[in-house]
Amino acid sequence: METDQIHIAIVDDHTLFRNGVAALMSEFKELKVVFEAENGEQMKQLLAKSPHPKVILMDINMPLMDGYAATKWLKENRPQIKVLALSMFEDDQAVIRMIRCGASGYVLKESKPRELLEAIKTINEKGVYINEMVSGKLIRSVAEKEEIPEFSKRELEFFKLCCSELTYKEIADQMFVSPRTVDNYREALFLKLNLKSRTGIVLYAIQHEIFKF
Repeated sequence: METDQIHIAIVDDHTLFRNGVAALMSEFKELKVVFEAENGEQMKQLLAKSPHPKVILMDINMPLMDGYAATKWLKENRPQIKVLALSMFEDDQAVIRMIRCGASGYVLKESKPRELLEAIKTINEKGVYINEMVSGKLIRSVAEKEEIPEFSKRELEFFKLCCSELTYKEIADQMFVSPRTVDNYREALFLKLNLKSRTGIVLYAIQHEIFKF
């Protein structure tokens, strides 16, 4: 039934890509594309006169108003709309910045249509989605409110720096340790939280309100 459809929007400055995604997503009966926009400014205009989507597929690099600014605006003005960031590469820093701006997950632009559909359905139902580089435990923990493990002072320091846009080398310099030691901190944190990427660490921190962002 149409009332059960997930309304989505696509914000991307590449017309062919945007139109292609819209056409592919329209083939799924579970979805309905309510509008397409080429940047954040046009998105704001269309939100004022179109049905509100539940999920917006958001490109990162766009003119006039990029994905960071558009996502932050949505978080402040339309918090009920979930943002699924569209990334060309596995770029930790770009994705972390998007998440800090309010995105609830990301997918690679090279993802298959069925994978994108599942990402949209997951973010709509669970409130968060991340690709296979991060354990599904992160998604489950949102609903289950699992007990947060204890962290040492140095682990917390590394944890917090991981949620910044610093590179691992810059984190090592700030902590006055070697890059090898930072690698050990990272692997230990992955093991403790059952995660597989730095992006997962950031999402975990946000969902469990471990730090104020």
